[in-house]
Amino acid sequence: MSFFTIGHRGVMAAEPENTLRSFLRAEREGLDGIELDLHLSSDGELVVMHDETLDRTTDGTGRIADQELRRLKELDAGLGERIPTFAEVLDAVGPTLPIQAEIKDVAAARSLAKVLADRDLLDRVSVLSFHDAALIEVHHLLPQARTVLVAGASAHRDTFVGRAQAVGSSLVSVDLRQLNQAIVEKCRAAGIDVMAWTVNDERDLALARALGLVGCVTDQPGMKRLVEATA
Repeated sequence: MSFFTIGHRGVMAAEPENTLRSFLRAEREGLDGIELDLHLSSDGELVVMHDETLDRTTDGTGRIADQELRRLKELDAGLGERIPTFAEVLDAVGPTLPIQAEIKDVAAARSLAKVLADRDLLDRVSVLSFHDAALIEVHHLLPQARTVLVAGASAHRDTFVGRAQAVGSSLVSVDLRQLNQAIVEKCRAAGIDVMAWTVNDERDLALARALGLVGCVTDQPGMKRLVEATA
């Protein structure tokens, strides 16, 4: 695959983010994989949502960590969609669709590592995080797991490549607006591939290709078609 496309929280430009509807739309549109975000409910369930709180994307309020799953399931996550669990996403999309699962903390890392091991998902699911400690925990529990360090402005620091190596990442995901050729070349010299977020139009795609990236995260359902049309 010359340049892969990952649906950001599904296809959040067209569907309610981080819902089954959004992930299934991404799959129908032919994107090469999906990206999602994980938090733990108060009863320890891995639920799919970006924010720590419910306020922005549901009709609920408060912190996810303070709510049991049964309460979370009562909320509307957009167009009548419910907040999915990670297990529900795995069961809903095709059994080979690649998934990038972003975690925020060590507790979620431990829960996710158990699911990956129990369901034999190491070849299908990559674990992403901005937080080194979360990825280190995953790498400790599952040395063979695919980990991806995510970065914005921190990619400019001299420590970035070393951080990626320390957490076992052979792929990093960097804010496109923060990327430059020097960062890409430093990563490449260390055997680390670079992908970008978020690539949403032809101009973004042209920049990503000029930088020699291996893929992108996108909000747009038509990005795979654009990649193919401009190859």
